[in-house]
Amino acid sequence: MLTILAAGSVFFPGLFVLSKQCLKYIPALRWSEGDAVIVSARLVSSVQAIMASSVGYIIASSCDDIIEDQHWLTKAYILFAVPYFVYDIYAMFMCYWYKLRVKGHELDTGAKPLGATLTSYLRREFLMVLHHVVMVTVCFPVSVFWRQGKGDYFQGVMFLAELSTPWVCLGKILIQYKQQHTLLHKVNGATMLVTFFVCRVLLFPYLYYVYSRYASIPIYMVPFNVPWQVNLGAALLMAPQVYWFSLICRGAVRLFTGSARTRRPPVATKDDSDGKEASRPANGYSAHATDKKLDSH
Repeated sequence: MLTILAAGSVFFPGLFVLSKQCLKYIPALRWSEGDAVIVSARLVSSVQAIMASSVGYIIASSCDDIIEDQHWLTKAYILFAVPYFVYDIYAMFMCYWYKLRVKGHELDTGAKPLGATLTSYLRREFLMVLHHVVMVTVCFPVSVFWRQGKGDYFQGVMFLAELSTPWVCLGKILIQYKQQHTLLHKVNGATMLVTFFVCRVLLFPYLYYVYSRYASIPIYMVPFNVPWQVNLGAALLMAPQVYWFSLICRGAVRLFTGSARTRRPPVATKDDSDGKEASRPANGYSAHATDKKLDSH
């Protein structure tokens, strides 16, 4: 157990540092520190998501009995991935720190105190940080000890929720570098919307449906036939997913309705005649909406 935990503790931060150094020092790239940190954090999140999804598929496809069948990868990957959530809290803070510097928040007043930046970060990303803390302090012991080896199929399907994370990460990178006008951003946004809905919002209704088939009971009777802790955990895990999905939907509406408006003939205004550009929404996936979203990553 400790060996696998140690491996995860080295792998995710190590991949972050390696990626950041490569982006900064490869002659053809020479990215700034801030750009390298932001993109490296997204890269690590995407790698973790691909690994988790692959493991989830292997586990789910190998379990014939959804309750009793076990797969060694279930416990192994949980132990390996737990350090990722601790690392990612730090990585998200570093991204937030450099975004403040890029936006020029420190140009006139000097460097913002670390304590004030940390407080601002926790206030802005409270839900995501809380999600990561719960994954480590609650979901980890429940998955490894409380289950007592039962329900590996369900754990495998839950790993598949990470399928949406690479698209979320790519969307954030495109927004960060002002690529909202590109076809890639629109295609990625549509893909993110579909994968997030299927892999995260429909996740627990699907698991309840599968159990109803296994127990030969109507799906509406499942909550009354499983431990109350299961219902509570499912509700608490699903609530932020629904909230984040609402942000993604709001961003998608702005993206595509905004694109339609930009194709209309411009109306001359006094500001136009003075050489000023009329203000309008820059994109559908606003940085405020999508930066509040998680990944798994």
